[in-house]
Amino acid sequence: MRDKAAVLTVDGPGGAGKGTISRLIADRLGWHLLDSGALYRLTALAAMRRDVALDDEAALERVAAALDVVFLVEGDATRVMLEGDDVSRDIRTEPVGDAASRVAALPAVRQALLQRQRDFRQLPGLVADGRDMGTVVFPDAELKVFLTASPEERARRRHLQLQEAGVDASLSSLLKEIQARDARDMQRSVAPLVPADDAIELDTTSLGIPEVVERLTEWLAERGLTRLT
Repeated sequence: MRDKAAVLTVDGPGGAGKGTISRLIADRLGWHLLDSGALYRLTALAAMRRDVALDDEAALERVAAALDVVFLVEGDATRVMLEGDDVSRDIRTEPVGDAASRVAALPAVRQALLQRQRDFRQLPGLVADGRDMGTVVFPDAELKVFLTASPEERARRRHLQLQEAGVDASLSSLLKEIQARDARDMQRSVAPLVPADDAIELDTTSLGIPEVVERLTEWLAERGLTRLT
């Protein structure tokens, strides 16, 4: 039996399918799940609620270090509680996503959240979804995957999600926001959005979710980390 939990890191830009695929694999294997993006979104939302400027690094570091957060898994869904309030929908809005990208570029904020993310590594295993899981948070992960998709496809997926949630959104505006966020994430000085040197890159533009889940599950099995189920 392993004395240390195996880790699958799933990195990539927003809209590449990381969240859905990571959740499905974790559920299939009975592993723990880390949605690292949620922590940055929660930091951004908490800052916005407290009128903390998104360029006030010292204040944002204090917000990140003191986050009162609980993740409640309920069937296929996960409820995210911030200071006792259910903010599951709030943290998925575009304004919070944009603010999270700005907050995530600050070194002090990333450092404040680093150990909290590493604490998710528990037996029998962890699926870690984010942008720097394989490069910074879990550099010793047994399998690292970097998912990509064209900006146009990622905007289309996000537009569909918002429509299904009853939210009005412009496809062209979403595309511009995705492109701007990509540029910011890739160009930041700390933990930029890049594949780890030993990551497997997979373009999901023309792939369905079940196919991606199967591929990642097979790669885990090939490394002896799990059995195909």
